[in-house]
Amino acid sequence: MAKITYIEHNGTEHVVEVASGLTVMEGARDNNIPGIEADCGGACACSTCHVYVHPDWVAKIPGKDDMEEDMLDFAFQPDPARSRLTCQIKVSDDMDGLVVHMPEKQI
Repeated sequence: MAKITYIEHNGTEHVVEVASGLTVMEGARDNNIPGIEADCGGACACSTCHVYVHPDWVAKIPGKDDMEEDMLDFAFQPDPARSRLTCQIKVSDDMDGLVVHMPEKQI
């Protein structure tokens, strides 16, 4: 399990425990976190689970693959250094304390 903090664009924080092996997107979906729509259900076929990873965590989580990089081109105001699709971040115990910020909107 890892405690993950999801921060809405308006600053509202949601701290939830997410089981190892799930994705950050599944953690948001299973805990009714607003701001992560996940229209494709986690298939990396949209960008509606886009977040900005807190700078302290960028280097601590596995990197993006080419498919995720391509899909981030469709995200709202992507940040080359911090933007990630939560469906592509698999949770591990090492991610305890992860913080992600939601964009103003998902497109």
